[in-house]
Amino acid sequence: MSKDDISTTTTISKEFSQGLSLITLKRPSVTEYFITVVPTPGRHETAMFAEVADILRRNDAQIISQDIFTSLDGDRSTMQTIRDTIGPLQWPITCIDSASASSFAGTQIWAVSGIDVQRLMLYGTVVGSLWEDNYAKYCRLGGLSSRDTSSSREAQAHEIFDQMETALASGGMELSNILRTWFYLDDILAWYGDFNKVRDGFYSDKGIFNGLVPASTGIGGSNITGSAVMGGLVAVEPKNSNIQTKAVASPLQCPALDYGSSFSRAVELTSPCHRRLFVSGTASIAPEGHTVHLDDVDAQVAKTMEVVYAILKSRGMDWSDVVKATAYVKEADDIPAYHKYCTVNKLPPMPIVVANSTVCREDLLFEVEVDAIKKGRRASPDHCVCESSLLRNKKGQKSKDIVAVRELPQHKTKGREQVKPGKT
Repeated sequence: MSKDDISTTTTISKEFSQGLSLITLKRPSVTEYFITVVPTPGRHETAMFAEVADILRRNDAQIISQDIFTSLDGDRSTMQTIRDTIGPLQWPITCIDSASASSFAGTQIWAVSGIDVQRLMLYGTVVGSLWEDNYAKYCRLGGLSSRDTSSSREAQAHEIFDQMETALASGGMELSNILRTWFYLDDILAWYGDFNKVRDGFYSDKGIFNGLVPASTGIGGSNITGSAVMGGLVAVEPKNSNIQTKAVASPLQCPALDYGSSFSRAVELTSPCHRRLFVSGTASIAPEGHTVHLDDVDAQVAKTMEVVYAILKSRGMDWSDVVKATAYVKEADDIPAYHKYCTVNKLPPMPIVVANSTVCREDLLFEVEVDAIKKGRRASPDHCVCESSLLRNKKGQKSKDIVAVRELPQHKTKGREQVKPGKT
């Protein structure tokens, strides 16, 4: 089958119902399902998970991973509901405190059908899912937490990175295969700088800066295990040149590496039938790296969404291509600001969970991450300039795997932009 035939036989369908969205990516070798569930007035949590169970049964699908945002008090209750409706928990689960008055903020499930899925285990717990098609081997790790919560935060962070390497190795993969990471840090403002030092050291020791630096989210969030940090990742090992991966620059922000945070703004995976874009956690940060629109949540939401949209457009995508998204709002009372932005700007329905979480700088009020998928192998040249960038990595070496994109015009925003150094 030619690449053109593969592309034409690939379909993306979307279903949005009350409190549940289902996006289905059907391609020749496998079908993927992106399921998002959020609380809805008048619908009990049990009924919503029962609907998820029905989707999985009808499609003979296996869960690859699940992220749950709930209160720590509601954690066990939510887990039991999942057991009662879907079955035994035999996939990697990342459960993070949403810190809101509501016991359940939402869940995101990634599932597949048509292929075999291998489970990866560490210390008797399922932490990963491994599967492959004709083009690559894929791995999703989640729920990685420290076994010694009495050790220092830095030691626990080291342990999470070591677990990532060990789990990947058990599936025959390497750290260089990582495209995307997540780190949920308890009391993030107290030690995010120290966490960055641990990550920098690990990446330096393992040679990550010499290749693709993963996209990432580093956000506040405690967990029921008491671990100082909980981690997860997506890794892809290409089997041939039909699969390509590259970092994507942000048209409206400098590389995070420029101010000492070791992640790419976005990473793109290109296959014969589709392109997949992982956009890192993004916040209201100026091109120079400082926070803008202090104490103005509406302006920070607008700035953040503008930056993410620019990344999407640079790759020939838009909001309608998003298959999974998470928004993090510092104050629960400010959650309506995101929904207001979507209404005013007439955004299409999106599969998003909005969690009440601390962002990595004291002055940041909002952050969002998205995964997007577009049929076809290439972005239109009208949207991007695909040329080698002269952006430099953390070692000061020229990086050839970053896509330079045309600068998009910035919309004018009200309010004075104030400078406050920091990292995100």
